[in-house]
Amino acid sequence: MPTRPSDPVVADVVVLGQIARDLVLRVDELPGAAGSVPVRERREMLGGKGANQAVGLVQLGVPTALLGVLGDDPHGDRLLDQARADGIDTTCVVRRPGTSSGLVVDIVAEDWHYLEDLPDPVLLTEADVTAAAEAIRTARATVIQLQQPTGAARAAAEAATGLVVLDGVAEDPGDRGWDRLLDTADVLRADAHEAELLAGRRITGPDDATALARTLLDRHALRFVALTVHGFGDVFVWADGDTRIPYGTTDVVDTTGAGDAMTAALTSVLYRGGSPEHAAHLASAAATATVRRLGGRPDLTLLT
Repeated sequence: MPTRPSDPVVADVVVLGQIARDLVLRVDELPGAAGSVPVRERREMLGGKGANQAVGLVQLGVPTALLGVLGDDPHGDRLLDQARADGIDTTCVVRRPGTSSGLVVDIVAEDWHYLEDLPDPVLLTEADVTAAAEAIRTARATVIQLQQPTGAARAAAEAATGLVVLDGVAEDPGDRGWDRLLDTADVLRADAHEAELLAGRRITGPDDATALARTLLDRHALRFVALTVHGFGDVFVWADGDTRIPYGTTDVVDTTGAGDAMTAALTSVLYRGGSPEHAAHLASAAATATVRRLGGRPDLTLLT
C-alpha cells in the first residue's frame, strides 16, 4: 500500500518523478569485450529526474515537495535523508515494501551511457497519486515527469488546480490518453528525441520545431512549449511570441540533468506569473550551468 502523508504538505510546487541512487563514473574510454578501464572520477548522489527537478526548484527558492517511490532498503533511507537535507518536503514520498530503490549508473566518456535499474515497483501508481491528492490540489504548480505511467500522470494532472507542467512525452504519443493529458496541461517540455516522437518524424531545425510547438498550442490548452532541437539548441513558444536560444560555447562535461534543470527553471518563473521570455532565458541558463558538471544534480543557486 502507498504511504499516506501524515502531516499537511505546504509547498508551492509538487514534483512527480523518479527518485534514484545516481552512480556517476567518468572514464577516458569504454572498455572493449572482456576489457577494463580505470575510473577517473566517481560520484554518488541523490538522482532520478523527479529528484533532480525538485533539487533545482529548491535551489531557485521554490518550496517544493517530491512525490516518487523508494524501496524500503538502506539506500532508500540515505536518499530520503539527502532529499530532506536539500530542503525538499518528502512527506509524499512512497516507501515500497520489499522493493529495492532505483539505481542509475551514468558512464561518461566521449558521450554518456546509462545503465538503469528502475523496475515497475519504483514507479508511481494511481493509488500513490490519490494518496497525495491533497498536496497536489493545494500546490500552485505540479510538475509531472512522464517516465511515470500515463495513468498516474493523468491522475495527478486531474487533481491539480494550479499550473500543470509536463516533462517529456508518453510512451505512445499517439495514444488517446496522451491527448487527454495534454488537454489538462499548461506547459510541455520535451528533449530532441521526445520532440521527434511528438512530430512522428525528424525535426529539421528551429523553424520546424516552432511550427510543431504552434500546432500543440493550437490543438490543446497549452500556454507554453519548450522543445530541444538536435544540433541547434532550444525553442520556446507561447501564444503571442517565441524565442530561440542556440547552444553556446560552454565546455560540456555531462549532458545528464540539463533538461531537468530547464524544467525546474521554467516552472520557477511561470508559476509565479513571470514572463515567458524570462522563463526561456532562465531555463537556458540553468541547462548551461548543469552540463558543466558531472552527473545530473544541478547547482542553480547562482541563478537566483
